[in-house]
Amino acid sequence: MKRRLFSYPYIVWMAIFILAPMLFIVYYAFWGGDGSFSLSYLRDALFARDIEGNLANLRSFGHSGIVAIETTGICLLLGYPIAYLLSRMKRSMAAFVSTLFVVPMWMNFLLRTYALRSIFLSLESATGIQILDTQAAVLIGMVYDFLPFMILPLYTILQKMDKSYMEAAQDLGANPAQTFTKVVLPLSVPGIVSGITMVFVPSVTAFAVSQLLGGRKTPPLIGDLIHRRFMSDPPMYGVGSALSLILMVFVLASMVLMRVFDKDSPNEKGGKLW
Repeated sequence: MKRRLFSYPYIVWMAIFILAPMLFIVYYAFWGGDGSFSLSYLRDALFARDIEGNLANLRSFGHSGIVAIETTGICLLLGYPIAYLLSRMKRSMAAFVSTLFVVPMWMNFLLRTYALRSIFLSLESATGIQILDTQAAVLIGMVYDFLPFMILPLYTILQKMDKSYMEAAQDLGANPAQTFTKVVLPLSVPGIVSGITMVFVPSVTAFAVSQLLGGRKTPPLIGDLIHRRFMSDPPMYGVGSALSLILMVFVLASMVLMRVFDKDSPNEKGGKLW
């Protein structure tokens, strides 16, 4: 009973700051201004058209998914070699290098984005090549902000990996490439799945990076649309809440899919490596 008392503050905290906001979002998404149940906001969120007759919101969902996949893929291609090299270093050197990746995260997210914006402006002044207000700038900003979230879980898995597996593979005649593809890569799948989840989820919901680095010259992300609906005059709470619910379902489905891959991956307790 005494131990249960310690959980009460956390339950109250979750009820106020997690459950209550979710209930408000559901209420605004399905109940109109007169308090009656309605699917009009959900319909507007899914099938709203722009002046050209295109399904603007659905296009933003698709564009957000593409940007999140591109960001996640680039972070994986960059983060895996870095994490692998860190796992092969001495503990002291690996701790120092990994700290260099973590230190920028101590700074406010918006400050880092503003700093990157200033760098792009300086490069444009020096070279005449425009980077700011392009899709490339948004992608670079996403990778810059979320790359540590890919490196850290990969490094944790690779650093804890039992080296005897690699030694056994080498004793059985496997070359370095075969050792990596047959042993290291399969055993690091949980870290890959964790890294993909930690990068994909904030990427698909981001809005500040695209607004500061892409401006109005790039297609809006779904986070931009939600932000605009809530900050419009007057605020469009109903449509914004409906968009938020749709995005939440999309994110939850992605996380479930990642858990399926993680569940089927081989690990040290069972599963075949060859």
